[in-house]
Amino acid sequence: MGLRELRLKRGLTQQQLGEKVGMSQGNLGDYETGRRPIENMTLGMSLRLCDALRVSNPRKLLDDSPKS
Repeated sequence: MGLRELRLKRGLTQQQLGEKVGMSQGNLGDYETGRRPIENMTLGMSLRLCDALRVSNPRKLLDDSPKS
């Protein structure tokens, strides 16, 4: 399950999740669509996303993520 699926599963919009973690909606969308490789995300940001999405394993953010 990738970032978009995790966000939708939690019932959050890109704007809501972005506000929780300190990321713009545009950047979050870029990560979801693969325009920005999620593998290049900072560790701190990936941990904030995991906390906000209640995910214990940061690797779940990579699962099924679009490849550029």
